[in-house]
Amino acid sequence: MEQKNKEVTITVDGQQVKVPEGTTILNVARQLGIDIPTLCYHAEVSPFGACRLCSVEVTKHGRTKIVTSCNYPAEEGLVVVTNSDKVSKVRRGVLSLLMARCPKSVKLKNLGKLYGIDEHGLWESNPDEDCILCGLCVRVCKELVRVSAINFARRGVEREVTAPYHRFSDDCIGCGACALVCPTGSKKIRIHTYATVAPLKGVRDENFGVHIDVFSAKPENGTDNLINALLTSGFKNNLFDTAIFTKRGDGYSGEVKVAQNTGEIANEKETPLLRIKMISTLQEAIDQGKRKIAFIGLPCQVRAARKIQQTLQQEMPDLDITTIGLFCRNSFNPKKLREQIKSILNIDIDKAERTQICDNKFIVTVDSQDFSCDIDRLDSAIENGCSYCNDFVANFADVAIGTIGSGHSYYTVIVRTDKGAALLEKLQLTKTPVMKADIVKLSEFKKNRAKANIDPILREIHAQRSKEKKVN
Repeated sequence: MEQKNKEVTITVDGQQVKVPEGTTILNVARQLGIDIPTLCYHAEVSPFGACRLCSVEVTKHGRTKIVTSCNYPAEEGLVVVTNSDKVSKVRRGVLSLLMARCPKSVKLKNLGKLYGIDEHGLWESNPDEDCILCGLCVRVCKELVRVSAINFARRGVEREVTAPYHRFSDDCIGCGACALVCPTGSKKIRIHTYATVAPLKGVRDENFGVHIDVFSAKPENGTDNLINALLTSGFKNNLFDTAIFTKRGDGYSGEVKVAQNTGEIANEKETPLLRIKMISTLQEAIDQGKRKIAFIGLPCQVRAARKIQQTLQQEMPDLDITTIGLFCRNSFNPKKLREQIKSILNIDIDKAERTQICDNKFIVTVDSQDFSCDIDRLDSAIENGCSYCNDFVANFADVAIGTIGSGHSYYTVIVRTDKGAALLEKLQLTKTPVMKADIVKLSEFKKNRAKANIDPILREIHAQRSKEKKVN
């Protein structure tokens, strides 16, 4: 963040300019229309000075040195030269090292040509390496999305960006911000994160996603919980032999459950509106040899399950994951939600029999009585990352389920794949039409909220690419 302090006078490439003390040299140069190349810089996150490509020459109290312009602050009397022979030599050296690390990177090759480097002439340890370790993805995930799903691991020549323990992350929400900002388009940040595709079929709709069918339904088998009915039917018809889902814990909390028969899912209460860590449990089940698995989760978790299946099927072709996605406006931090509900409604959410979101209201049922407040009043209790997710209707699931768009005791069902259709085929359901306007409203809300957060990230990227096109 730039500091708004007293103004100081500095000189950049012979131009004198007054700027607030603490303004970075890079931003001063940009204000003057002077181009300084960058790789690890993005205006929306803190400067890091990792790539060193933005190096410039500064003179202070008669002493000259090379500094990184992205994080060096302006101070009175500072003299800056951005294009001296010494600066060009430093940048050529930096680019030669980066090109040796990532020899196939088109962006590095283009920058190299600007500085007269066609062949770097250095030893290449891995010709397929494409990560320059700038840390931009790590900072975006930590500072903007605020989930810290990826970070640096190891040291020296073994340093890399990865999820904890090189496992699929429990925290990644699949927003794709890390991939957006990566200067080299590295494949590595996509290994343990969850931008993916799914075997969907049917009609494509902006708010309902790709789908075969949409309807409102309730089961006719004596249960009012459609999720339990689906799992029971799936077990009985051998569609899977293991189910991973979240169940109500003590108070208003959730915990992951692994079931291997119908008896282990009976009488489970509806899942609270919380994001529980499930991906590590899915990974453990696969490690233990489970191959036919039902996975029930929020849209971000379903996307993760898709990515895991997509990745591991190359070595485990028999891995078959059936995904049931739950509609999600946003999930809540249990501690913060407990405090907010106590403050606003003066009730203990730990005693809630049910919670739901309807007509922009958060409804808590305690002792068979409904208490409600506007959902917007609970924004401070929303989990980190939710505001970057644009998926309300679980677009990657085999079948998506929610209560929005349906009447009392009914569920909205969106069938997206043949596998989802097969799961519902054996189930006896009473069906009615869906109230689509309610779903459209929340789907658009979530898309617009995510867009508002992603747009500032994209603006910097687009500006950089436009500049590169002009140069090349």
